[in-house]
Amino acid sequence: MALIQESTADLCDRLGARARVCHLPWRSYGGLQAASGTVACVQAFEDAGPVRAMLETPGAGRILVVDGGGSLRVALLGDRLAQLGLDHGWRGVIVHGAIRDVAALASMDFAVFALGAVPRRASGSVLCEPSPVLAFAGVRITSGEGVHLDADGVVFVG
Repeated sequence: MALIQESTADLCDRLGARARVCHLPWRSYGGLQAASGTVACVQAFEDAGPVRAMLETPGAGRILVVDGGGSLRVALLGDRLAQLGLDHGWRGVIVHGAIRDVAALASMDFAVFALGAVPRRASGSVLCEPSPVLAFAGVRITSGEGVHLDADGVVFVG
């Protein structure tokens, strides 16, 4: 499902309460500062294995939403995983947690939104099952729905 890129502010004005704003202090780290796409969800608390497993699958322009439990102790995404995502056709990643390799990510044509950065990488188990539904910051996020992200924030539309 290809979504038309629309600013999150305009989207909220147009859709009102149907635009679900994720109220977290998101920061944009990727070279792609605004993006929209279909959501794929995965849970990955302090474990980058599920992130890697998802980014190794065909992305088809989707945006991966990673529920890292808000942890800022270890990074769930860095430049190598972002490149893996690019190589497999992903548009970007939203991490409810931390990322690393900030300078490298800024030069990539990939959207990366996260709560913060930390140099320590997460462990990398190989276990992964996509999560059809996530919930954080009072927002329920379902695989297959749309997401728009830009300098103003992250908005889900289902």
